[in-house]
Amino acid sequence: MLDLLSLQKKFILDHLGEGDCAVDFTMGNGHDTVFLSKTVGETGRVYAFDIQEDALVSTERNLKQSGCPGNWKLIKASHDLADEYVKEKIKAGMFNLGYLPGAGRKTLTTKRATTLPAVKKALTMLDRDAVLLVAVYPGHPEGAEEGKELEAYFSTLSRFEYGIAEIKMLNSPDSPFFVVIETKE
Repeated sequence: MLDLLSLQKKFILDHLGEGDCAVDFTMGNGHDTVFLSKTVGETGRVYAFDIQEDALVSTERNLKQSGCPGNWKLIKASHDLADEYVKEKIKAGMFNLGYLPGAGRKTLTTKRATTLPAVKKALTMLDRDAVLLVAVYPGHPEGAEEGKELEAYFSTLSRFEYGIAEIKMLNSPDSPFFVVIETKE
């Protein structure tokens, strides 16, 4: 069976390494932040964003328990403000849209009003030979609309600047899927 999480990590590892800068635009419980932190190592930098205090607490706990180097900065702010905090080019960025897993508040989700502007800004933050991953959860109404809006936007981008692919389970339309955007060298 296709493991989407492993496939996402493969795309990241093709671009991100020791000493690089990465952004987790939706930190959630910090699993992507931990992965990014370990990948960039002691000399790299990771910025992670979320609007929920619970996400920052959970992520900090996960980073410390996982033995991550002190290369991370957790920021309580919307992902559409990332460019106000991150002033360097990034080699990888991750969006994991939807709601904070385990929080019990499935009504508090990412929203189209901030997601599309955040993704557009993230693309301007990418370095050469970089990658942006956007995981979409169409199983709830806002997630389905986010997915449609992002697909429409990504289809307008130049194939000479970006390689863009969508990875989804065709026989399970409500299952999560992800879009990978790679900058051309």
